[in-house]
Amino acid sequence: MESYKSEFIEFMVEADVLKFGDFTLKSGRKSPFFMNAGAYVTGSQLMRLGEYYAKAIHDAYGEDFDVLFGPAYKGIPLAVITAEAFYRLYGKEVRYCSNRKEEKDHGADKGGILGYKIQDGDRVVMIEDVTTSGKSMEETVPIVRAQGDVTIVGLMVSLNRQEFGLSGDRSKTALDEVAETYGFKTAAIVSMDEVVEHLWNRECQGRVVIDDEMKSRIDAYYKEYGVQ
Repeated sequence: MESYKSEFIEFMVEADVLKFGDFTLKSGRKSPFFMNAGAYVTGSQLMRLGEYYAKAIHDAYGEDFDVLFGPAYKGIPLAVITAEAFYRLYGKEVRYCSNRKEEKDHGADKGGILGYKIQDGDRVVMIEDVTTSGKSMEETVPIVRAQGDVTIVGLMVSLNRQEFGLSGDRSKTALDEVAETYGFKTAAIVSMDEVVEHLWNRECQGRVVIDDEMKSRIDAYYKEYGVQ
């Protein structure tokens, strides 16, 4: 596992973004772990987060893209900090773009798009915090493709929860299903398998967050919601 991946796993725990306990997800699933990218709130955390996204995007998709699209609302700061980090790390100028939840009907930048206005021929990487079922893509992909003759290079999320998607097909993860449904690649900074491998019975930030009991609960969760 690349060093930035193990660093990112510990960073999620340090920032209290990745939690272990009892959680009810938006999908209704009862999960022993939960990731909330909205908990990255300080300048240093956001700088580091942007760097991890930039490194993962560079590994997965290289530099042959023009735009980072982050869906409102959590995707907006993700696109901004990653565009900055990508320039700082690789010298590549990319633009950020997002959708608005409500269209703006006044001023010079009317419409439903915030930031750069996507043009014909643009190559776009979409960026999100986490994909559990893939449902958010039903809204996001049409928004991006409605902007013009664009190519969606891929999707990058911070954590691949490795659960099955909307179809209920347990032979593929939600991220794999997104790739198959929409015809572009998908990737994550880290997968839940990598998280468990790195944290199981290992001290992180002065404590063990995945002990044998939590590992058993995670295993049981994946028996119900993981791929087969």
